[in-house]
Amino acid sequence: MLAELSPALIAEVKLAAKLLAAKQHICILTGAGISAESGIPTFRDKQTGLWENYGVEDLATPEAFVRDPKLVWSWYQWRRQLVADKAPNPAHHALAQWQYHAQNSDQQVTLITQNVDDLHEQAGSTVTHLHGHLWRNCCGQCQTPYQDQPRTSYDNRNTMSFDEALLTCPHCGGYIRPDIVWFGEALPIQAWQIAEEAAANCEVFISIGTSSLVYPAAGLAQLAKQNGAKIIEINPDPTPNTIVDITLAEKAGVILPLLIEEITAL
Repeated sequence: MLAELSPALIAEVKLAAKLLAAKQHICILTGAGISAESGIPTFRDKQTGLWENYGVEDLATPEAFVRDPKLVWSWYQWRRQLVADKAPNPAHHALAQWQYHAQNSDQQVTLITQNVDDLHEQAGSTVTHLHGHLWRNCCGQCQTPYQDQPRTSYDNRNTMSFDEALLTCPHCGGYIRPDIVWFGEALPIQAWQIAEEAAANCEVFISIGTSSLVYPAAGLAQLAKQNGAKIIEINPDPTPNTIVDITLAEKAGVILPLLIEEITAL
């Protein structure tokens, strides 16, 4: 497999594997790029069909939900339907394999994601979500979790209902919304604390499929760097980030299985 890569990239993979195998505390941040390899369009991709005339301010802000809750809810039901049949790719499986093997060693691999899908969980990973969960709902008024549309297993996706009718909270009567962090909203306190602690205490920080430009998540790599960690970026289109020590300019689904293979061989 390594032979299919350029000599320069092979050298970087081996360098990264050697570094990672020697360290105990690893923090990984994944973004939209890793899900895109499973066929999930990124939020910044052009909207299609019925949604092509709408922007972020129309579909993913608290103000948009107050202004037109039916529009926002319908879009998220459409997104759920779009994502329902998507499966983890080799990158998700490699990360899950790494976490599994780390349990039997002295290594701690903390996985943080900006993604709202559940592909990491489907692959078997333990992951902290910074931007919420596409498959969870809560009240837009009192924030109480709403369990009417749970995704209890990964096998029931073909029988799920994606009704666009608005739901109301049994506690306060407010409209139910997706449990997702919208633009202009704060990140979940507990998730952010886990991410900050992992970044501050890691020896290597790995950024996968994310531009490292959207804050506050983008600050995690800087926090890690300030505390002496090495930074690895896995992205087919590397970002102009001067704090990166090792750049693996290829899709995560190509690099991660090779990287884990190299690590376990050392």
